[in-house]
Amino acid sequence: MRDPYDVLGVSKTADEAEIKRAYRRLAKKLHPDANASDPKAQDKFAELNTAHEILEDKEKRGQYDRGEIDAEGKPRAPDFSGFSGGGPRRGPGGFSGFDGDTIFESFSFGPEGVRRGGPRGGGGFEDVGDLFGFGRQRRSAGGGFAPTPGADMEITLPVSYEEATAGASKRVGLPNGKQIDIKIAPGTREGHRMRLKGQGEASPMGGPSGDAYVSVTYAPHAVFERDGDDLRHSLDVPLPDAVLGAKVRVPTLTGAVELAIPAWTSGGRTFRLRGKGLPTATGGHGDLLVKANIVLPKAQDEELEALMKKLREAAAQD
Repeated sequence: MRDPYDVLGVSKTADEAEIKRAYRRLAKKLHPDANASDPKAQDKFAELNTAHEILEDKEKRGQYDRGEIDAEGKPRAPDFSGFSGGGPRRGPGGFSGFDGDTIFESFSFGPEGVRRGGPRGGGGFEDVGDLFGFGRQRRSAGGGFAPTPGADMEITLPVSYEEATAGASKRVGLPNGKQIDIKIAPGTREGHRMRLKGQGEASPMGGPSGDAYVSVTYAPHAVFERDGDDLRHSLDVPLPDAVLGAKVRVPTLTGAVELAIPAWTSGGRTFRLRGKGLPTATGGHGDLLVKANIVLPKAQDEELEALMKKLREAAAQD
């Protein structure tokens, strides 16, 4: 996977606002719905979301910059150059083998990298990695070796606000080349994680495959701006409607609804449509906040100008 900075097209000194702007711009450009003819659209969009997930999080960004995780957010294996504990022993006659007990007491080697542990216990498996040159294996309590399962995979699945609200079926590409359809239930929230057992990476030693975990993320929307579980929308209101009042159509995630604009509505006034936002943790929905944006007629109107002059003169006298 490419460098997250290259994916977003930002420098390593970019601040949070610059990263957010770059992500929104590219998300609209690369969204699969806007690139239906591109078979790689889903992969490109997933790569963009992974890069954004790393760089928007200060902790993950720091880990990536220090080389602790890779471009997919996975831990990097540490450098063992110069490692001496539990290594080969040499006696007066030369090489005399590994001090295996010391090695297994100090470290265990797994798909997630190397971790320090205590002395060996009496049961279960112990991951000894590729220590002796014949693949990642696990030592069993009986003294034999069992192949290590394949690595788990994390997949980010972008869904639109409408799909999260009403439910949808989404096609996902898996590491093994399969294409599967995943059903998104109505009311699915961002961060929901699904396990696909045995759909991760294959084991290099013939063991069981790992699992694939699919996490739902919200894709940027062209009409609504997210504010927690609420949505915000700026609605253009013609000047006559703002002065005299009118009923206007407002888009929502479940279809347009009618909103009554009272007479003498000022620009910036916000109307709340309850239950028209995103799914909440309690099973309900947030609200839609509609801000009135007063717009003038497209054509120049001399009578309107004369009226405005009259009002301005009256205001000056007051």
